[in-house]
Amino acid sequence: MPNTRAKIEYAFELLLFSSRWLLAPFYFGMALALAVVLYVFGREFLSEVGHLETLDAERVILFVLSLIDLSLTGNLLVIVMFSGYENFVSKIHIGDHEDRPDWMGTIDFSGLKLKLIASIVAISGIALLRAFLPLGDVTAPIDEHRIGWMLAIHLTFVVSGVLLALMDWITSKSEAHGAR
Repeated sequence: MPNTRAKIEYAFELLLFSSRWLLAPFYFGMALALAVVLYVFGREFLSEVGHLETLDAERVILFVLSLIDLSLTGNLLVIVMFSGYENFVSKIHIGDHEDRPDWMGTIDFSGLKLKLIASIVAISGIALLRAFLPLGDVTAPIDEHRIGWMLAIHLTFVVSGVLLALMDWITSKSEAHGAR
């Protein structure tokens, strides 16, 4: 009887371990989302370049911030795709390809969380900066309520990032202390 129980347990554990592949379509979906971000980036770029002669300094800054925002979003997708896939599904076997990012295979879940929140803070900061730019124009309407909420949300992201980093630091110290 113990042999049968061990076989059932092994089969269950194999099934459970194999279920990690259910995450693969999520990462493929992120690759498709990256293509959508590229499309929007190209559309934004072509749209603004078409009005090059009429762009003033503020409009150029907003245009560049939009492109940076989309670029950071793309970077975030790549980081989550690669490190999520490698941490939870399977290693990416591309050998020592010269274009393999140095961080690939080295970011654990904790590092992924910190990179994710740092990217979100950067994206939120850019959105906030874009909202503040028209404030220099005395004729532009100001939605103080919206800007207040944007600032509160941005500060929430910043505080969350600091708390996550603090929790990881405390965890690393307690693990180092427990290893002694």
